[in-house]
Amino acid sequence: MDADTTQQPARSRTMKVRCCIVGGGPAGMMLGYLLGRAGIDVVVLEKHADFFRDFRGDTVHPSTLQVMDELGLIDGFLKLPHQRLQKMDGLFGGTKVRIADLSRLKTKYPFIAFMPQWDFLNFLREAGKRFSSLAVLMSTEAVDLIRRGDTIAGVRARTEGGTIDIEADLTIACDGRHSTVRERAGLAVDEIGAPMDVLWFRVGRKSDETENLFARVESGRMMVTFDRGDYWQCAYVIAKGQYDAVKARGLQALLDDVVRMAPVLKHGIADVKSFDDLKLLTVAINRLPRWTQPGLLCIGDAAHAMSPVGGVGVNLAVQDAVATANLLAEKLMRGCPSEQELDAVRRRREFPVRMTQAMQVVVQNNIISGALKGGGQPLEVPLVLRVISAWPWLQGIPARFIAIGVRPEHVHSPVS
Repeated sequence: MDADTTQQPARSRTMKVRCCIVGGGPAGMMLGYLLGRAGIDVVVLEKHADFFRDFRGDTVHPSTLQVMDELGLIDGFLKLPHQRLQKMDGLFGGTKVRIADLSRLKTKYPFIAFMPQWDFLNFLREAGKRFSSLAVLMSTEAVDLIRRGDTIAGVRARTEGGTIDIEADLTIACDGRHSTVRERAGLAVDEIGAPMDVLWFRVGRKSDETENLFARVESGRMMVTFDRGDYWQCAYVIAKGQYDAVKARGLQALLDDVVRMAPVLKHGIADVKSFDDLKLLTVAINRLPRWTQPGLLCIGDAAHAMSPVGGVGVNLAVQDAVATANLLAEKLMRGCPSEQELDAVRRRREFPVRMTQAMQVVVQNNIISGALKGGGQPLEVPLVLRVISAWPWLQGIPARFIAIGVRPEHVHSPVS
């Protein structure tokens, strides 16, 4: 298979592969790279013509940097434009606290790299071109599953040249929290819930504007800002389902609140000219109790949607991909693993997912919900944050949870 494939010919109506990965996000592209590296005949389907989508998760944590190092890709990867974060400071009701300090971690890459997700995905696609067994098909959207009895035998996809049937021994859903593959398979999702939604936007940054604050929390309001070099990336947190109420107040009222919380944004706030410049992220935390059917596996957001708390979504997806390749690559060389063998991925990854989601719920319930309720009362810094800020050696604990995660994965999959 041609590794540089980006468009399938219009005359093609059927293709056969060992593994079809649906979704060209972090999970799909990393898994495609790993399986291609193992010499397995694999195709990755991406419904868009490119990876350029604004406000996608772009925090690359030390766990992912370690994976890139183990693959021999880290030098080229870190040459891509990015910013680095080690210390995470917050402002709670006017009191500054230090939430985490990654410099205390005993890891090769003790920092979070902020990098546009499209750069990350393009890098993996370019790196994977040397594997003849890997193809990435852009503008190819999976719309249904192919079945043989109770077994999933591939996907039917819509392309610019018509419909194509991709027959596969194994289909892997990496198509996100609104997974078409998961929906067509009839896999039920357990919803955990979240009390907030997020408005993402960016404002211009002057070269002399510097601020290390990560989170700002006031009574009734919360915002997170990231220094992205020539702009500030901002996340304004609102109570779940309150976007219409925010719009009803008007754009200027929102921008006034933003500048009041973060005066450093005053210069660039004019970049937000209408509500079209805001991207609403409807926050969800959920997971599948069952990740598999015969011939099918779900990983990444298709198996478990994460809250933006901690910015761990991209890195959990990469960890899923590494675990999947570790557990299944050799078996895929002989054909489709049994459902019991496929379920080994869930058994490996479910505990880290549950633990991470549980901590996100703790933050939601004990910090975010209370802040968003407002009520006019002065906001007090939660006791746990006061303790962590007062004792620097404790700042490595949240840093490790955010940056390394629970049960980090390392690359053990074969190399062809």
